[in-house]
Amino acid sequence: MDDPSRVTTDDSCVDLLWTGGWDSTFRLLQLLLLHRVPVAPHYLEDPTRASTQIELRTMARIGEHLGEAYPCTRELLQPLRLAAVADVADDPEISGALREIRKRTFIGSQYAWLPAFCKQNAITGMELGVHVDDKVQALLRSFVVEFEHPCGYRSIRVDPRHADTAEYRLFGCFSFPLFRIDKLGIGRQAEAGGWSAIMDMTWFCHTPLRGRPCGTCAPCVYTIEEGLAHRVPASRRALSFFYRHLVLPLKGPLRDMRASSRRRPVARHPDAPGIGDP
Repeated sequence: MDDPSRVTTDDSCVDLLWTGGWDSTFRLLQLLLLHRVPVAPHYLEDPTRASTQIELRTMARIGEHLGEAYPCTRELLQPLRLAAVADVADDPEISGALREIRKRTFIGSQYAWLPAFCKQNAITGMELGVHVDDKVQALLRSFVVEFEHPCGYRSIRVDPRHADTAEYRLFGCFSFPLFRIDKLGIGRQAEAGGWSAIMDMTWFCHTPLRGRPCGTCAPCVYTIEEGLAHRVPASRRALSFFYRHLVLPLKGPLRDMRASSRRRPVARHPDAPGIGDP
């Protein structure tokens, strides 16, 4: 009997991680309006992210707008498939690959549960909005290969010839259709397609203040540094300037110091129970 908790999609349907953000929304528009293929959008609810409800409302609003402005999307865009990060079982192989990669470069904790979710649900081609200037793009640049997607367009994935690497174990279940474009290029292509109004509806901040972007969370910093500073309110851009130049440079060394201290052996009383690393 099939597991009723397993997420399944038709072979002709594209699995897309959609957050209502700039990159994933652009990809959604490409799939629906350019390639005209069915899309199964996935969203994983993370209780640590303060922006969850804003993101869900954003996606609902964009979906409604698409249905009105482009009636063909009513058939192509499937209902949003929600899953909870807390329900994704830890996968030792994936966690080990993440630890190995983090010895060389820091990437976010979402790369523990995103691949585990795909593996748990047998999703082998989840599209991610990894783009130029993204840390993951830099990490995977020498590991990827182009391929012909069954739906008739070209995309990027980690080359199976690297199956023995941590990069493949962590990212082998994804494809990266935006791998060779940056945020400004996305903006130009969206404008050429007449999609700018929809792109302006997107959301990116993880820790909004009174419903507006904070300017200091990672997505806000990336948005500013990748050429879309106008999307952050002027007052928050000023704060972000000081944060990026005074506070952010200290975070890397502090993170390295914490990691080093966790690796040092700690003397324990012989009868005391051991305490595992966090």
